[in-house]
Amino acid sequence: MRYISLGSGSRGNATLIEAGGTRVLLDCGFALRELELRLSGLGLSAADLDAVLVTHEHSDHIRGVGALARRYGLPVWLSPGTLRDQRFGRMPDTRIFRSNQAQFFIGGIKVVPYPVPHDAREPAQFIFESAHARLGVLTDVGVITPHIVDMLRCCSALVLECNHDREMLRTGPYPLSLQRRVGGTLGHLSNCQAAGLLERVDRSNLKSLLIAHVSEQNNRPQLALERLLAVAPEMERRLALTAQDSPSDWLEA
Repeated sequence: MRYISLGSGSRGNATLIEAGGTRVLLDCGFALRELELRLSGLGLSAADLDAVLVTHEHSDHIRGVGALARRYGLPVWLSPGTLRDQRFGRMPDTRIFRSNQAQFFIGGIKVVPYPVPHDAREPAQFIFESAHARLGVLTDVGVITPHIVDMLRCCSALVLECNHDREMLRTGPYPLSLQRRVGGTLGHLSNCQAAGLLERVDRSNLKSLLIAHVSEQNNRPQLALERLLAVAPEMERRLALTAQDSPSDWLEA
């Protein structure tokens, strides 16, 4: 299994997971034309995708989902709560999962959803499994729960949100109401919270760690790196950063 971020941040998110001949796009927060350009830069077309999987209905995760599904006839997997959002428009093939169900398969990839605290109708994050690979994804979550720790305890790769530095958020440009939303229990993970999770999971088999959803206003990549490496210095050569305007490198799970 391998994976790549096509871009991550408040202006759009999309991650491509590939295993056993199956390609799953996790979220599509970019306009269709932009997504097509980013895939083309990897030597791929949207026609090479097998499905789209949606975490929740916020625009930076679903902006291009409806158009992508209609143009390429792709199935879209999403929770009932997420499906209630009207901005998807007509989609030719919707597949429903519950955020607390055991598992389902998309081609050769086993997908295990799990619920997370975030200010959306029925948000979910996912574990992707294939052969000996286990990729855990955790973004758009306000607080680390015991269930989240259990789900991510033994992964071979991890995509982890480091949205904000607490002090930068407190002194930054956001109004107080937005600060409280971002930093609250239904908001986004701080660097400290992400480090706390990393400290609690088994890192012995972790081949790669991708830092995601880094705020352009309330964080700096170096702050996120320093905080994570303070608790997991052995990850220095296995750690990578997403960017908002360009894809990351391919990473192995």
